[in-house]
Amino acid sequence: MSGKSTNITWHDQTVSKGRRREKSKHHSYVLWFTGLSGSGKSSVANAVAERLFQDETHTYVLDGDNIRFGINKDLGFSEEDRKENIRRIGEVSKLFVDSGQVVLTAFISPFRNDREEVRALLEDDEFVEVYVKCSLEACEARDPKGLYEKARQGIIKDFTGISSPYEEPANPEIVIDTEKSSIEDCVEQIVQFLKEKGYYRNI
Repeated sequence: MSGKSTNITWHDQTVSKGRRREKSKHHSYVLWFTGLSGSGKSSVANAVAERLFQDETHTYVLDGDNIRFGINKDLGFSEEDRKENIRRIGEVSKLFVDSGQVVLTAFISPFRNDREEVRALLEDDEFVEVYVKCSLEACEARDPKGLYEKARQGIIKDFTGISSPYEEPANPEIVIDTEKSSIEDCVEQIVQFLKEKGYYRNI
């Protein structure tokens, strides 16, 4: 990394977050999906995004793999790089929230402290942690990308759940169990939470 930026000043925008929310008729926030590889984070996040989009909510999904093709392509999977990966995503998510959108992030984000640091970047009502609960055995049985097999063989190092820890959320706003529930049921559970909190679009 190069030296830190200096001599910079934050410039407030003429069009505020509040005005954007008024225009779109919905709250802006982060739905932060966390869980083991293969737990269904991306599948549920995209299904929720589709549901919100159909109800005229401005959404964008930030997916762990996709992000590593661009903004985080310089990062590996060491503990330090994983922390930096989440820090950057937190800052990007904050910009999406400021733009008046709902951003859905699908990242393993294995360390509890890293997730809490992202929460701290946002206002109290702008971060919704969604724990995508699924046992290691079930995730490994699915193994859609063949990653667990490679991790067991030692081909992939520092793999969450195998050779690197996953810290479950202490107090997530939502827990969905993809081992027991369908994607459709998980979507309904999340949508119901958003409606109860008043985060859903006024339709």
